[in-house]
Amino acid sequence: MHSHWISQTIPYDGSQLRSHWIYEATGSLGDAIAAWCGPARVDATHMVDLEDRASKAWIESRSMLHFLIEHFAMDLLQAIVWQRLLVAIAREELGHRVRDSRFRRCGNDLFDGDAKLSVSIATVSPVSAMVHFGINIISDGTPVPTRGLTEYAIDPVTFAHTVMERYCDEVRSSIRASAKVRAVR
Repeated sequence: MHSHWISQTIPYDGSQLRSHWIYEATGSLGDAIAAWCGPARVDATHMVDLEDRASKAWIESRSMLHFLIEHFAMDLLQAIVWQRLLVAIAREELGHRVRDSRFRRCGNDLFDGDAKLSVSIATVSPVSAMVHFGINIISDGTPVPTRGLTEYAIDPVTFAHTVMERYCDEVRSSIRASAKVRAVR
């Protein structure tokens, strides 16, 4: 499992949620997580969530911290479980940094009260499963009430590195755990 910080500002429009995008962006082939900062605007063209598409709930933020994960040889349900683990890790890190338990995870979203902090989706292609998780850096210009990392004085780069490191550790330790168990009959 590789992790990559992309220092370039990249606007997220949903087109990045495709097989081998991380490879194209970083040159690293295989299971990976990448993170970068940039605005977000996802409309019908690249909207993967059918309910959001039907209700025209487009995603928009002037500044987000984006995570993109790609796992090969994984189905959609497995990807959703890993997606929720990533969101849980981010929630824990928010709580540690703010020293507050007001953050809550509901499925694949994070909230502070009624304010939404994040967006996320998992999907599959013929060769891999992918997850996008975006957390607001600033809350201005969003279509719903939101909060962002700057409101908690959290540096997005440091936060991204910690979340990616913890995610990779979970993947590695899960693979190890699966290898150390003997079969039962």
